[in-house]
Amino acid sequence: MKVLAIDCAANLCAACVYDAGAGKELGREVRDLGKGHAEHLMAVIEAALKAGGIGYPDLDAVAVSIGPGSFTGLRVGVSTARGLALALKIPAIGVTTLEALAAEGAKLFPGRSVLAALDAGREEIHAALYDKALVETYGPSVVTLAEAVSVATGADAVLVGTAAPRIAKAVGRAFDTGPVAATADIATYARLGSAREPGEKPKPLYLRGADAKPQAGFILPRQDKGNEP
Repeated sequence: MKVLAIDCAANLCAACVYDAGAGKELGREVRDLGKGHAEHLMAVIEAALKAGGIGYPDLDAVAVSIGPGSFTGLRVGVSTARGLALALKIPAIGVTTLEALAAEGAKLFPGRSVLAALDAGREEIHAALYDKALVETYGPSVVTLAEAVSVATGADAVLVGTAAPRIAKAVGRAFDTGPVAATADIATYARLGSAREPGEKPKPLYLRGADAKPQAGFILPRQDKGNEP
C-alpha cells in the first residue's frame, strides 16, 4: 500500500510517499513557505512522487493533516487531498496535528501519556491528551494555560507542541518533552494514515472560528427577490 501524505497545517508545505507494506518512506518534498500553500502544493506533491519513483496511478490512499493549524493552509491541504482521492478513486484519510505530534512524543518516551499542546493565540492553547496506547482521552479542545497545566500534571504526561515550554514554565518543573513544533514530520502523517481504516471524508479541524470576519460596512443587504420588478 502506497500512501501520499500532505501537510499544510503550519508554515511547511510538505508531501511524502510512504510504502506501508515495507514500512518506509520512498520520497519527500518539504518547503518552508509561511504562506502561499495553494500556489506550491501541487508542485510539492509532484516532487515527492518523482523522488519516490512513482506516479499518481500507483497511489492507494491520501493522508492529510486536518489541524488544528493555519485556517487557510488546512483548507488547501484537505481540499487537495479530497480532490486527488476523488480523481484517483482512492480513500482520503485525515490525521490531526495533535495526534501526529503525540505519536512522535510516544516514540521518544514509550509507555507514557502524551499531552499535545499548540499555541492558539489569545492566551489559549489547542490541546489533546493521549494515553500510553495513543488513545485520545481528552480533547481536542481550546483550553487556558491553567487547564493545560492541570491536565499535564494530572497525567504526568510527556509534552509536545509549541505550547510545551509555556506549560512546563507555568508548573515550575521540567517535563519530558518531545518535538516543540507546530506540526509533525510528514512521514508521521503517512504512517498514521496508512494504519487507519478509511472513514468519513477528511475535513479541517477548526477548534475556533476564523479570526478574520467581514467588516460591517462591507456586508451587502439581502435583497428580497419577491419585490423585484
